[in-house]
Amino acid sequence: MTTTEQRAAPSEIAGPVVTSPQPLGIFGFPAGLLLIPARTGDEDAVRAALVSGRLPSNWPAGLDEVRRAYADPVGEGLASEVVARQHDTRNPIDRYNRWALSPDLENAATVRAGLPEPWRPLVDAVCYIVGLVHIPPADHPGCPPELRALLLTAAASAQLESDPACAYRLLHQASALVTFDSPVLAAVVLGNAAGVLLDTGGDTETACAELESALVELADTDLPAVRAELHGRLGGVMHEQLSMAGAPLTEAMNHYLDGLSLVSQDSAPYVWASLQLDLATAYLASPMVEATSQLRIGIATQSLRAARRVFTPQDHPGPWSMATLNLANSLVYAPSTHRKENLLEAVDLYEEILRSGVRNSNPAARARVLANQGNALAHLGYLDAAHARLIEARSIFEEDFDGEAIRAVREVLDAIARSRVADPDQAGFDAEMARASAQYARMPGADTAGRTSGMGVHAAPTESPARVPAAPPRDAQRRAKVTVLPRDGSPA
Repeated sequence: MTTTEQRAAPSEIAGPVVTSPQPLGIFGFPAGLLLIPARTGDEDAVRAALVSGRLPSNWPAGLDEVRRAYADPVGEGLASEVVARQHDTRNPIDRYNRWALSPDLENAATVRAGLPEPWRPLVDAVCYIVGLVHIPPADHPGCPPELRALLLTAAASAQLESDPACAYRLLHQASALVTFDSPVLAAVVLGNAAGVLLDTGGDTETACAELESALVELADTDLPAVRAELHGRLGGVMHEQLSMAGAPLTEAMNHYLDGLSLVSQDSAPYVWASLQLDLATAYLASPMVEATSQLRIGIATQSLRAARRVFTPQDHPGPWSMATLNLANSLVYAPSTHRKENLLEAVDLYEEILRSGVRNSNPAARARVLANQGNALAHLGYLDAAHARLIEARSIFEEDFDGEAIRAVREVLDAIARSRVADPDQAGFDAEMARASAQYARMPGADTAGRTSGMGVHAAPTESPARVPAAPPRDAQRRAKVTVLPRDGSPA
């Protein structure tokens, strides 16, 4: 009787055997670009599990490098090891996989020629994804559906900025191609399409339906970062809609919490930090009238501190600035028995933003930071420093004809002026400042998505476009041409 292991050798002689569907695009880079050969029954079982979005419990020895790629979300360590080791590359599938892990290892044309004809455009897709070429490969109708879907997502990524409507159509076409053969891949791509629709001001109802459909299909998969990202997207839409309706944000918070239950700072740092920031924004946006208000502010503060552990002004200037500003504002406006310590920390946080220069390109945004810092300095009794910051902020608001912001700043300046003339007792001055701060805290603070967290605190906009499958995170060894909503790495 001939075993599956005994059949492996003839397959290498006759040519490589690649069974469709392959798990292309389902998992992150670099694993999502690798092929699973059909040499043994064990290898085929691995392929079937991965196509279903699940990590196999048993890996045959012949797939050790593939296994390690799936265990390494970035793949840099494995790629370096591949370069350092000498390999027997008689099998074209193994040769392709090793090349995909480290494209400098071998000539792409040689690797391409070794693959079966229908799979050769995969090499072209990888070359585009890792930045070896600048034009996405064309769709090949004769290719397997999952490879065509990958080619279409690459084409969509090239259209994201110039023609997002075209990118959305291409992603929908890609999802439809694999609905039957690879429903998990179809769901991942559909989630990407929904993200593009949201990022470009498209139909919100359609986008939500697509996000919910994707979440249902991915419910039993080992794709926690993708699922967490979808929860974050849905939470953001609901946050905006509920805020506009003046309704409680409970449903949005539940999506953020569901997302946080799936990922950690280590497993998907950007997704995790984004969800922490969104959750904090929702907590701060809720009316501070309940007995649990102080507890919610405390949770929001913890979430903002968590987000700042991931976001940096160098790599993530937008989210970092938003988390830092929200944290500072929450320290100013939240009731606390450590009032002075909170105000001092808030002043330092505002100064971090000003020194970073992140908001220099937006004078109005910089003016808000100046005004917030001036308000905190006034509370601390540093009236000269507060006056200087507030005057600078008012000047910028006047140039923008922002009447409400001007009035809010004037309230604080008037309180400072009266204190200097009348020299009131501390209690009287504190009461005056409290009234002025209340006026300033009512300044609208909506982000680009229309959400507001109240208290002069701004909600964090979603900066990144939808994740296109099988693309490397932005900080990977090679910059991908496919734009991703990383959620397993960090954004641009």
